[in-house]
Amino acid sequence: MQVSRRDFLRLTASGGAGTAIGGLVGLGVTLAPATVRAQELRIKDAKTTPSICPFCSVGCATLIHTVDGKIVNIEGDPRSPHNEGTLCPKGAAIYQLHMNPNRATKVLHRKPGAGDWEVVELEWAMDRVAELIKKTRDETFIEKLPNGKLVNMTPAIFGLGGATLDGEFNHVCQKFWRGLGVVAIENQARI
Repeated sequence: MQVSRRDFLRLTASGGAGTAIGGLVGLGVTLAPATVRAQELRIKDAKTTPSICPFCSVGCATLIHTVDGKIVNIEGDPRSPHNEGTLCPKGAAIYQLHMNPNRATKVLHRKPGAGDWEVVELEWAMDRVAELIKKTRDETFIEKLPNGKLVNMTPAIFGLGGATLDGEFNHVCQKFWRGLGVVAIENQARI
């Protein structure tokens, strides 16, 4: 087996680091105090606000740490009987949900046939969506089937709950869509 120079250096560095850490552990040195100290420094002057994870209906408690109104850390709340300070992988990524630099912060609209998106006002976008929903519902509404059965439905609209919406909000959305006569309603299950 031939080992390249790069592989040799990588293995040597890994072995050296492992030996050093193993030696410290063998001597009884623990890194726990340093880890706790680093955590304290990160959130030392932060305001702590209790909250709930937005991902599922379990209701895991979180602690949101802010400095000057900006989120600096989100973690599980150890006082919670539901999660006892732990979070699932989605809950552990809540910080990224809020602080992701790629998160969309403006309403974009692409006109039919256009190749580019343009930034529009939120009010205009909401009015446009409501206008299109009403138009589609009016054009496709079925009051009765050919056999005379009352159905009051529209087959042309589909309702989908989102991944970052909690169970209660998805329930309200479902009620809204059913009120319009939409029967194709789905929710992204997250448990």
